[in-house]
This record gives sequence, structure tokens and C-alpha cells, in this order.
Amino acid sequence: MRNIQWDAVGDRLYETGVDRGVHYLKQTDGSYKQGVAWNGLSNVSENPSGAEPSPIYADNIKYLNLMSAEEFGATVEAYTYPDQFAECDGSKALTPGVLAGQQIRKIFGMAYRTKIGNDVDGEEYGYKLHLIYGALASPSEKSYQTVNDSPEAISFSWEVSTTAVEVSGMKPTATLTIDSTKVSAAKLAELEAILYGVDEVEGRMPLPDEVLSIMTADAPTAVALSSSTPTDEATDVAIDSVVVLTFNNVIVAEQVSMVSGEGDPVAGTKAFDATNKILTFTPDAVLTNGTDYIVTVSGVVDEHGQALATEAVNFTTIA
Repeated sequence: MRNIQWDAVGDRLYETGVDRGVHYLKQTDGSYKQGVAWNGLSNVSENPSGAEPSPIYADNIKYLNLMSAEEFGATVEAYTYPDQFAECDGSKALTPGVLAGQQIRKIFGMAYRTKIGNDVDGEEYGYKLHLIYGALASPSEKSYQTVNDSPEAISFSWEVSTTAVEVSGMKPTATLTIDSTKVSAAKLAELEAILYGVDEVEGRMPLPDEVLSIMTADAPTAVALSSSTPTDEATDVAIDSVVVLTFNNVIVAEQVSMVSGEGDPVAGTKAFDATNKILTFTPDAVLTNGTDYIVTVSGVVDEHGQALATEAVNFTTIA
């Protein structure tokens, strides 16, 4: 029997679509932050150039080929674009709602997905996550026409050139591609939590070395509530106590709340320590003697994008 098999079930792969576009502004320190959704993204055509051979002849033969440098470019098409892209398209606000054109164009980064399908799962088989660094949009034509009996939405288009960024142990690059079918789901989720943001933490695009460290790092420890003060089911708790929750990982989001046994909310303030692992809840007023209280630990997400299942800490104050 031959070793090579053609068109086996599940191996008939294809790529389609483009979605989850995100725009990032390049900062003065070289990082890419302020991630915002790029709605209306309709097409990204990747246009690499260069890498052309220049033949060298010697001894009456073709001696070798010298390859020119390779560059990465793209054509981006969309029906709309985020407000912050205006500065990348050469516009600057004179006052809210008033833009001046022909200004300095800012460098940006972007992320988007393409879907991977197969003959079994269709488009749900997986996806590729594309990251583009050092992008600079060239001036582009914008064509406006009257509404008629065959109306069409205006489609914007930009030619994008790039400047590569450093990658340890490799040549600089302006693009990374991550295949969801070949990387750890947990590590991909961690990367996407950084790219898309979590609750109040804004999205940012990590540089290639950080992406590599995420994908090659040992799996993160599952987020957990390590301890609480008071402890669960504690009794004779002082009425002037504060609630201290200690987690094993760095926490980036939480929705911890406290109520009495009768369901009355307890107002107070919450604050993390410098490590973002210890959360202290300080009630605005002393608690009531001989009363049951419930601290609901919910909405907790760590820096790896891992969510903690809702837990409750119950205690009773001193009579």
C-alpha cells in the first residue's frame, strides 16, 4: 500500500473569509496598543515583494543566485474604519468632528482572522490569526457617487507597506500567522486575551518575541482562590473585619460582591495589592452582629485569560 494518501476524509482543507479585524497604534516605545475593532473589514490581500533572484555567472556557468530582500505589503479594503485610523490615513482632528488631511501618517499594526475549513467540520474546523507590524498606509482614492436605482456602499481601499520588527534568532519580520489547529488552545486563548483585551484592560498586539514566549511557555497554572479571610464557614467574625481574597495568579478582572444572608448588598471598596493577586474588600460600615454574610467571587479572570468558576465564601459575625 502506498504511503501517500490523497483527499483523505478530514484532510480536504481550504481557507475562506476574513473577520475580527483589530487596529493598533504604534507607540513611541515600539509597542502596539489601543486595540480597537475594525468593523466592516472586507478584504486583506497580502502582497509580498522582493526575494527576486539575481544570477551570477562565472567559469562560463551560472555560478549562483543572489536573492534580493523580501518585503511585506498588503491591500486592505473595508466599508468603514475605526476613528483612530484617521491619523494613519493622514488626517488629524482640528476639533472634534473636523479633520485636516495631508498630515503625517502614523504607523499602525493590525490583526485579523481567516477561517480554515475541511470536508467534515466546514468552516468550524479552525482559523488562522494574522498579525501585521510596522504598517504604513499610502494615500488612496475615495470615490463618492450619488444614490441611484442600484445603490452600493462605498468601499475604501489602502495600499499598506511595512517595516519589519526584530525576532530573536531569525530575520526581522512584519507578519506572523498562528494556526489554531496546530497550537495549544489554552495558549491561543492567552494570546487572544492580550490582543482583544479583557474587561477594562485594553487590547494590545504583542511583538513576535512575546508571541513566541506565550506559545512555547509551559501551560499556565489554572487560576484559583488560594485563601480567604475570613475563611469559608467561619464564625464569631469581628464586625469591623475586612475581606481578603488571595489568588494564585495575577488577576485582571473581577466582579466580587458581598451580601447579607437576607440578600442585602454590602457597600464597600475593593483594592488589589501591588502584585494584583490579593484583593481586599473594605465595607463602608461595620457589619451587624450575629449575621450571616456571603462573599460571591465571580467574574475573576487572570492574565492568561483563564476564568475562575464562581465561588462563595460564607461567614457569620460574632453575636
